[in-house]
Amino acid sequence: MRVKFKAVTLAVLVSFISYQAIGQSKFQKSLVVSYENGPLLGNGKDWANQIKETERYSGIDVRFEWRKIQNTFFNYLNRYPSIGVGFSSLTHHSEQLGRPMGIYGFVELPFTRRGIYNKFYLSYFGQIGLGFHIKPYDPESNPTNLFVGSNLNSYIHLGFKANYMISQRVSLVGTIGLKHFSNGAIKKPNAGINYAPIGFGIKTKLGKIESLPTEPVSYPDLEKRGFWNLALYLGTKNYEIGDPIYFRGGLGINYLWEASYKYRLGLGIDWYYGAGIKERWPDQETGFFDANSFALVGSWEWKINRHLYVPIAFGVYFNQSEFNQEVSWFYERVGVRYRFDNNVYVGIQIKAHKAKADIFEFTFGYTIPGKIKYIRPGNK
Repeated sequence: MRVKFKAVTLAVLVSFISYQAIGQSKFQKSLVVSYENGPLLGNGKDWANQIKETERYSGIDVRFEWRKIQNTFFNYLNRYPSIGVGFSSLTHHSEQLGRPMGIYGFVELPFTRRGIYNKFYLSYFGQIGLGFHIKPYDPESNPTNLFVGSNLNSYIHLGFKANYMISQRVSLVGTIGLKHFSNGAIKKPNAGINYAPIGFGIKTKLGKIESLPTEPVSYPDLEKRGFWNLALYLGTKNYEIGDPIYFRGGLGINYLWEASYKYRLGLGIDWYYGAGIKERWPDQETGFFDANSFALVGSWEWKINRHLYVPIAFGVYFNQSEFNQEVSWFYERVGVRYRFDNNVYVGIQIKAHKAKADIFEFTFGYTIPGKIKYIRPGNK
């Protein structure tokens, strides 16, 4: 039930962020339908190689796209990105993996501003959402599948896209990337299902065809100042197969500087707590620093628009708790957050050690803007 609750909460947050992001008064709507095919990636384990020999990704992807065409500063700065929602599914049923499906929100950004006015241009994209219809590990009926231990999982797809316009309304698209299903260690096993599909499809513009603006936009003044980010991290973790699920979370405080129109950079401190350490290690003498860990964190915020941004962090532990399966002296964090006008923000993100998930975090926080140190004039 906890896994289902986490997954449903993830879907609600992604849907909310997508809905907020597409609340534009003017955009070009499109429908994209693609066929994808590619290998299942293993991890070097014998059981993974056994599944890899018989499985690959063969699926369809359908997404509704809203391309922002208002001549605003952030639209111009990000080369008129596309955002929307989509659905992905295998076209066949796997005896060991089921038929993995995903519903997601996404953002796609062109590589160059000049390219968006040509028939052919390249872009990159990120999709995040809810993965489901997966056949999980079962010690009796499905013992080989150690990729995932739950039916409901997070869904992530990162990649590159080629766009070729054959008419004002229809374009051909091609994609290549990495598709990932996992539950963030909410329920073990959780090696994660990874595919590397190549996709080919058709994009059709819906309704009135809107032209992208061609006029440059004046850059506003950039207020150079600092920001204090206060964050609450909430998650759960299953440490061993068949064991109970425990709370895992913490607090963070970061100071970030307005480095540019797109980015904020800073440093901070994270505190993480792993509940149930006495129950998990009844034969060990454990203390405060075995259940709790602290870390110095370098943070980066990539601003997609005034509200939506991508937090990326790299943390180095002051004290690393092996009792909480902190398997390396550093960790990474990446996700998506939405900041409201009152400076309250919500987000979803993955904390990992060497790209192996530690916990799936739901973040709630508050940003305190500092005083403006100076103003860098924009090009009026």
